[in-house]
Amino acid sequence: MAAPSGRRDGSSASLWAALLLAAVALSSAEAVSEPTTVAFDVRPGGVVHSFSKSVGPGDKYTCVFTYASQGGTNEQWQMSLGTSEDNQHFTCTIWRPQGKSYLYFMQFKAEVRGAHIEYAMAYSKAAFESESDIPLKKEEFEVTKTAVAHRPGAFKAELSKLVIVAKASHNEL
Repeated sequence: MAAPSGRRDGSSASLWAALLLAAVALSSAEAVSEPTTVAFDVRPGGVVHSFSKSVGPGDKYTCVFTYASQGGTNEQWQMSLGTSEDNQHFTCTIWRPQGKSYLYFMQFKAEVRGAHIEYAMAYSKAAFESESDIPLKKEEFEVTKTAVAHRPGAFKAELSKLVIVAKASHNEL
C-alpha cells in the first residue's frame, strides 16, 4: 500500500502513520483505503461552527467537527477520512497542518455517524516537521460511543488535532 500522494511534509507523514497504526490495531488482515482529505477554515469569533464530510459506499460514514473559538484570524485545517477495505472501520482525523493552533477553543466536539468509536485522542499540538503530537490530558476531554468532546471546566482551550477510529454500527452491518 502506497502513502497518499500530495504534500510531503511532517503532517502528511504523521497522518499516514496514524492511519496505518489504526489499521494494524484494528486487524492485521484489513487495509485502510487511501484517505480523502479536505481543507476547511476554522473561524474565530466565539460563534459555534460545524464542518462535516462523509465517506464510504453511499457515504455510509460521516464525521462532524463542531467548535467555537476566539482570537486571531481564520486558520486552515484539514479533515481526512478513510475506510478499511471491507468498509467496516472508519478513521477521521481533524488537524491543523501547521502543527499548533493559535486560536482559543471555547468548545469542541467531533462526532461520527454510522459507526461507534473504538479509539479517540485529542491533541493540543499536532506533529509538524521534527516535533511530535502532544496529547491533551485525559481529564480535558471525554469519549463516548459516537463523539469526542471537550470537558467543560477542565479543557484548557488548546486544540490542534483529533483522531477517531470507529467501527460500523450494528444496524449498519
